[in-house]
Amino acid sequence: MGQKKYIGVFDSGFGGLDILRGIIKTLPQYDYIYLGDTARTPYGTRSPEIVYKFTKEAVDFLFAKNCTLVLLACNTASSDALRKIQKKDIPRLYPDKKILGVLIPAAEEAVLRTKNKRVGVIATDGTVKSGAFVRELKKLDPQIRVFQKGCPLLVPLVEAGEQNTEAARLILQNYLRPLIAKNIDTLILGCTHYGILKRAVQNIVGSRVHVVSEAETVPQKLKAYLAKHDEREKQIGKNGKIHFYTTDLSPKFQRLGSRFFGKPIHAQKITLAARQ
Repeated sequence: MGQKKYIGVFDSGFGGLDILRGIIKTLPQYDYIYLGDTARTPYGTRSPEIVYKFTKEAVDFLFAKNCTLVLLACNTASSDALRKIQKKDIPRLYPDKKILGVLIPAAEEAVLRTKNKRVGVIATDGTVKSGAFVRELKKLDPQIRVFQKGCPLLVPLVEAGEQNTEAARLILQNYLRPLIAKNIDTLILGCTHYGILKRAVQNIVGSRVHVVSEAETVPQKLKAYLAKHDEREKQIGKNGKIHFYTTDLSPKFQRLGSRFFGKPIHAQKITLAARQ
C-alpha cells in the first residue's frame, strides 16, 4: 500500500488556519499539514515574482513532507502563483501531485448566489491588481460586473486582534461604502483573514447582500473534489492527524494561530529554501 499521504494547506500567515478549521469540521477524518510563512507575511504587498518564489518554496516543502494534494489557502498566492506552478512546475517536478487554490471556489459560489450579476470583492492590493477574481468570475459568466476594493488595513487590524473595535467598524464602512453604492448583491471576502470579519461585514452590507466566505465554501469544494478523485482520496491517511509548521515561531503565532484555528495549536519552526 505504501506510506499514507497528507493534505497540505499553505498560507502566508494565519488566515489559512480559519480555512483549515472549516475543512476539518467538514472532513475530520483526513491527515493534514499546515504551513504558515509568518516570517515573510504579508504577501499582498509583494511583487508577483516574489509571491511565486515564496509559494513555490512552500509547495516544495509540503510535497517533500508527503502531501499528495496542496491547497493554497492564500488569495495572493492563488492569484499570482497558482497557475504558474500548475503549468510550469507540477508537470516537470510533481506529475503525481495536485495543487488547488481558494479563489475559484469563491468565484463559483458568487456566480451561483448573484441575482443581479453585480459582485463585489474586497481583498489585498496584490489580489486586486492581479485581476484574478475578475478573470475567474467573467470566465464563469461573461455578463457579471465585478467591483473590487483593495483593503490594506484589514489584515494588520485582524492580526492585532482589533476586529471587534469601533475603529474596525469605521474602517470596514469606509471600504464597503463604494461597493454598496454599486448595488452589489453578492460580496466575496477575497482574503483568508477576512473570514473572521464576516459578521461585521454582513452587518454593514445588510441582509440583501450575500457574503461569500472562503472558510465556508472551500471545505465543500474540497469534499466534492475528493469524492470525484477516488484514486487520490485513497492515498490520504485517515487518522485525523494535524501537523503545524511556521517560518517564525513567535508567541504571536501561538496566540493568533489558536484564535484563527479555534483551539490551541503547537507548531514547529522550519526554514523555506528554493529547490534547485
